[in-house]
Amino acid sequence: MTALHRSREAPPVRMAHLGLGAFHRSHQAWWTGVVGRSDPWGIAAFTGRSATAATALTAQDGLYTLLVRGPESDQADVVPAISQAIDGADTAALTGCLATSDVRVLTLTVTEAGYCRTGDGRLDLGDPAVLADLAALTADDGRPLRTAPARVVAGLRARQRADTGPIALVPCDNLSGNGEALRQVVAELAGELDPRLAEWIAASVSFVSTAVDRITPRSTAEDLDTAARLTGRTDRAAVVAEPFREWVLAGAFPGGRPPWEEAGAQFVDDVTPYEHRKLWLLNGAHSILAYAGLLRGHRTVADAVADDTCRGWVREWWAEAARHLPQPARTLAGYQDQLIDRFANPRIRHLLAQIASDGTQKLRMRAVPILRRERAAGHRGEAALRMLACWIAYLRTEPADLADPWADRLRTTRRTEDLLALVAPDLADDDALVADLDALVSQQVAPHGKGK
Repeated sequence: MTALHRSREAPPVRMAHLGLGAFHRSHQAWWTGVVGRSDPWGIAAFTGRSATAATALTAQDGLYTLLVRGPESDQADVVPAISQAIDGADTAALTGCLATSDVRVLTLTVTEAGYCRTGDGRLDLGDPAVLADLAALTADDGRPLRTAPARVVAGLRARQRADTGPIALVPCDNLSGNGEALRQVVAELAGELDPRLAEWIAASVSFVSTAVDRITPRSTAEDLDTAARLTGRTDRAAVVAEPFREWVLAGAFPGGRPPWEEAGAQFVDDVTPYEHRKLWLLNGAHSILAYAGLLRGHRTVADAVADDTCRGWVREWWAEAARHLPQPARTLAGYQDQLIDRFANPRIRHLLAQIASDGTQKLRMRAVPILRRERAAGHRGEAALRMLACWIAYLRTEPADLADPWADRLRTTRRTEDLLALVAPDLADDDALVADLDALVSQQVAPHGKGK
């Protein structure tokens, strides 16, 4: 059996991407490939922390298999959109790519933690990695950069110097107002580096806000075998995704873009209602299932949502969060029922441990906004508090594989108010709220088996 290879030239590079992981391949790259038959937009995709994906994809001419996994069967599609797969630490390749006039769009999937923000949304200039990258940018010697904001700023500086025109930046991570979040950290870092660069960015760079949705679990060796069986080609970079997909975008593309709407993307004036619906209903439910499910002995989303207790807490969370969404009640109820079906797909092995990572960043966007709104309205915010309580109870199990930007603090911090301060500093001094949260944590959500 031979590996995947192209029978024709790769499409010309007209887009760049930061964060070459499974979600990019199941979402933005798939969208770009499926609409690019008449007007191809090839992607130069740069990895994040590891070069592994770039190595695997380069050996396959950028091709990979997307396994669309329904409840009963798989559909295998070979996606042609990635023209180049490059180690993100290759600063010269990144800056050279973004300096060209052919590249008009930069998309990002770097996770919530990748934006290097403080609790109030500003660039974390106390982060040693950010400070090291600022020093590297100042030296301008092409050394590898570790953080996404620094890589973006390096590329934009190269574009400014080359005078190759405007570009649209399209973050596709689960941050509220992700376009503005990216603009904030990029503008602050550019301002620290060179005020003239910050001025050029303000005049020449568009920051597009998005809401993205497609459940994409980590691929397994069995998935790679399935891709090979269905395509007749070995594939070390195959990814798995559910059939459902959504992409909503708001913002300008001054240099043009692929016609993503032909594959169902929506272009709107304000992405906020879609973003909040997805962040609070889907992602919020995922966090409850992750922390409560792990505590109750489950491994996957499908296992956890089959547990009456976990599913009941998800429903209670949805009832609380839906009070703060503008869509009609019937529309939201239908969306929630659809989510239950998506979560329950037994053939999507979405690991709870994967979702549990970066809790300080995720809960800041999922639980905290609802908690603030509920307390302001005179309510206790029971469901939002429970999400935070499950997280704290999970931390107190001292998980060996804890992944979080604040992992060192989380391993040594035990007081409820100190943990709360890492996700909502303004609420940590609210004694009544901390007492309510303590009461839930003290219930010691513990393994009870799989309630049905």
